[in-house]
Amino acid sequence: MAHIAIIGATGRAGGQLLEEALRRGHRVTAIARHASSQLSGRDGVIPVDLDVLDSAALAKAIGSHDAVFSAAHFATVPPQAVIGPVKQAHVPRLMVVGGAGSLRVAGGARVIDSPDFPEAYKAEAAAGGQFLDALQAEPALNWTFLSPSAEFVEGPRTGHFRLGKDDLLVSAEGRSWISFADFAIAFLDEFERPQHARERFTVGY
Repeated sequence: MAHIAIIGATGRAGGQLLEEALRRGHRVTAIARHASSQLSGRDGVIPVDLDVLDSAALAKAIGSHDAVFSAAHFATVPPQAVIGPVKQAHVPRLMVVGGAGSLRVAGGARVIDSPDFPEAYKAEAAAGGQFLDALQAEPALNWTFLSPSAEFVEGPRTGHFRLGKDDLLVSAEGRSWISFADFAIAFLDEFERPQHARERFTVGY
């Protein structure tokens, strides 16, 4: 059993990471602005209400944990808001819910640079790429960045999916997608059996 801190534990991705971690017997410190109002009374969960941009409070909250899972929105939480406190608190591992925008498509272009990439998602996707760049620039931090497929959606927990590296995964039907629940399985699998230390990888159907 590990003690995991999840930043953004009340969001869609973070919430599924929390459920999967509990399912596997881990203890979770759930960090969000209003974590206690949503998660108080849950067995195995310690809710902590804080603003992730408060670096001193975040470093204090994540001290003595085995890992930090970050499911924060990239557009509102810059890389150092997470990386700095993780290093300050000497947490041995950081795992990040990534984005699909920095994955590659046929020809080597990034997904975000595709002509039909939705304008509404560009700010978040660009910030996600910057977060990955910041991790890759860290000389010693033990990090992993898991990018979902193009569609990151509500759906069943099937346990059936494919893993990739830097290229967008597309199904035989031409769709690139993964449910939050199956993403969480791949994420916790990586936590428990590390295969991508200091790397980005991706998951999809």
